[in-house]
Amino acid sequence: MSRKEKLSARFLEQPKDFTWDELRRLVKGFGFVEMKSGKTGGSRRKFSNSDGLILSFHKPHPGNIVKMYVLKDLKEFLIHEGYLK
Repeated sequence: MSRKEKLSARFLEQPKDFTWDELRRLVKGFGFVEMKSGKTGGSRRKFSNSDGLILSFHKPHPGNIVKMYVLKDLKEFLIHEGYLK
């Protein structure tokens, strides 16, 4: 099992300790790149892919654990777009 497969499997379990770094690696593994934000970009981070799809999430702070609603929204998106089964 590759690292990407292990990370995807962990993500599908919707763990309560999924970190921001894991989320970034996961979406990058599906071909998304983090978009640069301006000086006042705040905590919202955007990711885009070559098809023009854009994902937008709030980066957690002060901690590093991603909120459950973000994981649920991302899971629905990845399944709907055919990235996950």
